[in-house]
Amino acid sequence: MRYHPVQHAYWNSPHRFNTVPAGRRSGKTEIAKRKLVKACMNAMTEWDPRFFAGAPTRDQAKRIFWEDLKALTPKDMMDGKPSESDLTIYYLTGAWLTVVGLDVPERIEGSPWDGGVITEIGNVDPDAWPKHVRPALSDRNGWCDLEGVPEGRNHYYEYDRKAKAMMKERGAASEWGSFHWKSAEILSEEEIASAKEDLDELTFDQEYNASFINFTGRAYYAFLEETHTAKLAYDPRADLVLCFDFNVEPGVAAIIQEQRLPGQYERGPGGAALLDRPIVGSGVIGEVWIPHNSNTEAVCKRIIKDWGKHQGRVRCYGDATGGARGTAKVAGSDWDLIEKTLRPEFKERLTLKVKDHNPKERSRINAVNSRLKSKSGTIRMMVDGHKAPHVVTDFEGVTLLEGGSGEIDKKKSPMLTHLSDGIGYYLEYEYPVLEKQMQKLQLGGH
Repeated sequence: MRYHPVQHAYWNSPHRFNTVPAGRRSGKTEIAKRKLVKACMNAMTEWDPRFFAGAPTRDQAKRIFWEDLKALTPKDMMDGKPSESDLTIYYLTGAWLTVVGLDVPERIEGSPWDGGVITEIGNVDPDAWPKHVRPALSDRNGWCDLEGVPEGRNHYYEYDRKAKAMMKERGAASEWGSFHWKSAEILSEEEIASAKEDLDELTFDQEYNASFINFTGRAYYAFLEETHTAKLAYDPRADLVLCFDFNVEPGVAAIIQEQRLPGQYERGPGGAALLDRPIVGSGVIGEVWIPHNSNTEAVCKRIIKDWGKHQGRVRCYGDATGGARGTAKVAGSDWDLIEKTLRPEFKERLTLKVKDHNPKERSRINAVNSRLKSKSGTIRMMVDGHKAPHVVTDFEGVTLLEGGSGEIDKKKSPMLTHLSDGIGYYLEYEYPVLEKQMQKLQLGGH
């Protein structure tokens, strides 16, 4: 990997606390891992030094850190075998290195810490740092690096603002430091071009340029009626996708088929349309819209009425918390009702594709916007405005909370959000953004 001055400065940072808002797959976490291992191997104190590697959840922390920290630690520097149950490596210097999840911030309490790293800090509970982690570093004057891609203008944004201001005022004597670099400074031009093809403009700027985006206004800013609506085809033998968001008023479902999108073509290096390479994308070919006193069973019966003769597979996506409100109060889980109502009609061709928990709201929005229009200008989703007019209204009308970090304003227009939410569950499931595992980077000299 080539020399990078800001990475080098971060590796040699004199500051006690560092914010590291760097681009996706650009090496920030790999440097942090090596800083932790180096600290453990060089520990020379009269007590047993303790260091931690933290992430938003324990499973996430284990996946990101555990195997790599063991691999980076020379066997002859380990004091016995690492504890797989406690996720702790013991060093001959007396140091401990523990991997910890911060979904329960109290886990960090109880013992003093000499130093640590928190990755994806923007997704960690805002109270974790000031109320739990920071106090646990006080006894031993411990250090900590807070790193990750920005997540809107939330607590991570405030930490970084503070770090930048203190560095400007006090220079190397500042307790806080900030280090920023873009993915394009590290990754190949081909990889950056690929990311631009996959992601919408704001998502790309956040994830690869590491910008603290101020998300305001329309949630689905990439949608324009003049470019995203057209008469779409229906294939009775192709997969039919049903997108659910459970609600009483209105009762909704969006109907999608993957298909050739009219007038859309892949683009060459100069941006010219390649007419021999038409784009296959997500076409919203219909909807269910029952404005009042609806329930899941009523929505399913409307689907059977309109689409019951479909010959291909039928795949259902939607809110993983089905059963938490509405119909479930009297008749069981919404997903149970979908199974009960649609199975006799579609038989073995019916599949329910539901995660065990819902994705973050911002992840759904990013998936939709990136499908609507990538930074390179490619459109991979269109709506038949005649057959799905309320989907058009949703994409045009759903707004974000003012002053938030990209959360949808659910109260402003109660009749909106449900159809686009359902579509978002599908797109986040099948076309999530940034699911590639972070590239393993060899950091020379580290």
